[in-house]
Amino acid sequence: MASRAPVVLTAVLCLAAGVSAVGSAPSAPSSEANGLTENESATLWSRDADDYMAENEYRQRYGETRSAMAQLANGTDITFTRPPSTAATWTRNDFADLEAGGANSSISPSNATLKDGTLIADAHATIFAAQPSTRGHLGPNRTVNYVAPNGTLRGFVDYRVRVPNASSDGNRTTDWSLVAHEIETVRLLVDGEPVVEREGTHTPVLQYALGDDGQVTLTLEAEIHVRLRGTTRANSSGPVLNTTTRAETLTVRDSLAVEVYDLSASVYYADYPNGDTGVAVFQSQPWQGYTLTANRSARVRGVWRFYTARDTSWDTLVRTNATATERLESDAIPVFVHAYPSRIGPRAEPVRDGPGILETWGTNVSSPAASLGKHIHVDVVNRSYTASHGVAVRADRVAPAAIQVAGIVRGVNASITEPDNGFERPLSRSNLTAVVLEQNQSGARVRLTLRSAASGEPIVLDDSAREVPADGPDRNGYLTIADQRVETNASGVAVVTLDRPGIYTARYHPGSWVSQTSAYVGDTATVRWHPLTTLDGWVALAVEVGWQLLPFVVALYAGRRVLLLLSPTRRFADRP
Repeated sequence: MASRAPVVLTAVLCLAAGVSAVGSAPSAPSSEANGLTENESATLWSRDADDYMAENEYRQRYGETRSAMAQLANGTDITFTRPPSTAATWTRNDFADLEAGGANSSISPSNATLKDGTLIADAHATIFAAQPSTRGHLGPNRTVNYVAPNGTLRGFVDYRVRVPNASSDGNRTTDWSLVAHEIETVRLLVDGEPVVEREGTHTPVLQYALGDDGQVTLTLEAEIHVRLRGTTRANSSGPVLNTTTRAETLTVRDSLAVEVYDLSASVYYADYPNGDTGVAVFQSQPWQGYTLTANRSARVRGVWRFYTARDTSWDTLVRTNATATERLESDAIPVFVHAYPSRIGPRAEPVRDGPGILETWGTNVSSPAASLGKHIHVDVVNRSYTASHGVAVRADRVAPAAIQVAGIVRGVNASITEPDNGFERPLSRSNLTAVVLEQNQSGARVRLTLRSAASGEPIVLDDSAREVPADGPDRNGYLTIADQRVETNASGVAVVTLDRPGIYTARYHPGSWVSQTSAYVGDTATVRWHPLTTLDGWVALAVEVGWQLLPFVVALYAGRRVLLLLSPTRRFADRP
């Protein structure tokens, strides 16, 4: 089995990977990669303890050099911007290493539920993995196991046979021998209803196709059959007097609660007057992001990021026979994709000249950080976050036919549904003006007028000002000036008072175009007011300056009189 190298430090990684924290000692390297390259395998083990080993020490211990990715993974938890395929590839190939114990011993994972019959003991059917799937950490102690509508369930079934010891009854001796034992049938049940049935095997692989999205229970069920023969002789070596048969069938099962992840998204478009395009996508379930162009050069991601980690309940296997129990290191470890809300939050790419995120909306949820588990060091949010069920962007290049909405489960993309109120959202230019109505030395009244730039019709923001509630579309916007927020009346006018001189910018905030059947783009207007622009202002300034200069005038006059009195010329002039 390939080395499961752990993680911690903080860095950013290409290959759709991000990072965080400081590492753990790797196990010895192995030539087996389970279908993955060395670099891919190194990214799997977020749940390993973090204890970084320097490269010199690693070479001395194992006699070889690690790749750059393997070194990084030994010191950092690797995260991804979309669900990787590596977890399913590893799980599928590692599953082939599972081996049953034979008739005399049963092998089971540490968390298996064992069942005993009369002739059958330590029997179990345990689900190994259902994939494609993603374990979404949505909030404190709320983790949902999302599975794709079409996938594969792998399981492990084992048992041991109890063969009774020889028994004597007078001069008769009965010896028991095992005639046959097998797993007759394996089934997959969905909410108790059989959907797949196959011939029995210790390692069943069952393909399934589930219906609509929703919570369901997947159950792996196996029927185990054992048949013994009892041979009765006159004595231990005498002729056979009689043969009898004993048989037993035992049913074992294991269940997994999942949520079928079948994505369906609503998409809205808006055309800006300058040629830009607005796109808004909404989906009630967590989703990864969407593309805006055919070559995927422009794309948007939601709040979700991903890491991969093993299921620790398969770290140790238990082998049980009639007399002892032994713990073994497992040769088969399932690995799963985990989704978590990232501190990075929603992001558009390219970062510099790509789409601009206008709005993100969704439910407000507390951080799941405390419930991720031990040794998970990723950039999970540490406070409440918005689940980003909807993200709206503005971009200069959009190909509507190329828009694809990707889910948090690998391979699941959304089907696009048309909203009840249509895809398109027309956007028009607005015209905002600001005029000083009256002013004096203590303040000014400013009139703000908001109209459609094309038709000149007033834009009414205060719904209570409408004569009829249905008179024109509702507006969610507002105006701001000097830290004041106002709405226009039925004439598209709002009046505000300014009490401090200065230059003011009035701004129209049109609100989200997603929720409006017709919307406007914002506009700004500038107005300036100062007391010196009025006659009263100049008089008030003169009076104020006079009062301020009066002490200096008095002091100057007094000083001149004193100098005159003390002047030598004056003293000699006063003598007879």
